[in-house]
Amino acid sequence: MKRIKKLVPKTLIDSYHYPEALLSSRKYGNPSAGMIIIGVVGSKGKTTTANMLWSILDAAGYKTGQIGTANIRIGQFEELNKWHMTMPGTKILQNILSKMNKAGCRYVVMEVPSEGQTQWRHIGINFDMLIFTNVEREILAAHGGSMDILHRHNRRVFDYLSKGAIKTVGGKTVHKQIVYNSDRPESKRYIDYKNVELTNFGYQANDFKLVSSSADEDGTNLTVNNMKFHINLVGKINALNATGAIAAAQSLGVDIDKIKVGLDKLKTIPGRMEKIDMGQNFTVFVDYAHDPAGMTELMETGKELQKNKGRLIVLFGGQGGGRDIEKRQVLGNITGKAADIVIISDDDPYDDDPLAIIEDIAKGARAAGKKEDKDLYLIADRRDGIRKALEIARKGDIVFIACKGADQLMMLADGRSIPWDDRKVTSEELRKILG
Repeated sequence: MKRIKKLVPKTLIDSYHYPEALLSSRKYGNPSAGMIIIGVVGSKGKTTTANMLWSILDAAGYKTGQIGTANIRIGQFEELNKWHMTMPGTKILQNILSKMNKAGCRYVVMEVPSEGQTQWRHIGINFDMLIFTNVEREILAAHGGSMDILHRHNRRVFDYLSKGAIKTVGGKTVHKQIVYNSDRPESKRYIDYKNVELTNFGYQANDFKLVSSSADEDGTNLTVNNMKFHINLVGKINALNATGAIAAAQSLGVDIDKIKVGLDKLKTIPGRMEKIDMGQNFTVFVDYAHDPAGMTELMETGKELQKNKGRLIVLFGGQGGGRDIEKRQVLGNITGKAADIVIISDDDPYDDDPLAIIEDIAKGARAAGKKEDKDLYLIADRRDGIRKALEIARKGDIVFIACKGADQLMMLADGRSIPWDDRKVTSEELRKILG
């Protein structure tokens, strides 16, 4: 298969998925036609926004499905995403949608990554609302190394939404809508549709303005317009994600009181600033941050929580398999400047040399002033790296185990993978340390 991919243009391989998506939709009876489908599009914030919106709709009394990077839900039934793909292949995807439809789901909230759109996985799904969060440097190898091509691929689902048939679900006509982060200048690329209702959110928004937020280890309080909300996740980025979910829910007609209940009810999101507490005297979070923008926000959250109480210890790694190589040194530099101690371990090396990935990242950390065996540790084995982070933590310290979140696999060389879960491994190593 790898040899074929090298010989055949990627665009030709991707084009195969278009008819496959249509056939899969027909095979399962076009399940999206009977539900209100909400897609979350963007580089960051998709999983958090989707989980928050699912919880809001559930609190409002609607049976809701969810498909995303971390988890899949059909009503109250939840399982972790075992496919290592935010948007599974079209056959799996349409099968899941069919199960949701048969289970009586009124709504489905699903993440729609740009990489999935290169393979036309959105085709055959009649979307009713899209939530646009942002665009950062993603897996540019999927977009020919070009941000312009990334935007072009990302627009595919927006074009598809604008041309989709208007539905009637539960006796109610469902209008096409786009909810977008107006703080981001690139959002203008995604809202030039005359037949779609538009709603904006953000710090500078006209519709749903995030006025303020404050966080501690137990969550974040935020004010949107003149309304106050509480979420159980920490960090300014999660306050912004919550604002997007609030804007979407209000646009769907959900009452504010139900929105507050839904946000407060969501105690955790798998692998998204997920607190691991086993009675230790320091704080541990597992998070998915793995790109420069996400890591910058994670470091800002760490500083907000730190408040001169202890050190910030960060373990993370870099991905192989054609992922953006340039970001490795940038990641090392960002963490090297912000964290007190940096530990670099494997993430998903795929078929790249794990030690070369670690060394690329270490160059950035060294440039930020970090010195090996003092405040910089290069430990390829991720479990050993996690153990090191926990062993050196002292009372009041904050430890971030970053990059993989709730991923259930680690991708190794030659297409091999091993079962993995940062939360489970962190808990196991904490248990050993605590005795």
